[in-house]
Amino acid sequence: LQKHEFFVDMTCEGCSNAVTRVLHRLGGVSFDIDLPNKKVYIDSEHNVDTLLETLKKTGKNASYLGEKSAQ
Repeated sequence: LQKHEFFVDMTCEGCSNAVTRVLHRLGGVSFDIDLPNKKVYIDSEHNVDTLLETLKKTGKNASYLGEKSAQ
């Protein structure tokens, strides 16, 4: 399963909670949020476009940074 790395312009706990909410609603994802670095790492069967659209539902600026090789 590919781990995708996204930038999301999160500035606070509320922002990361918003990300958590939209991803839970999408379902079929496991993810880690790195708030200080404004990164979200997502493992999912969903394609990148779907994930990016979902992240943008938070109203935050979001962009796809690329695949992160599984450690």
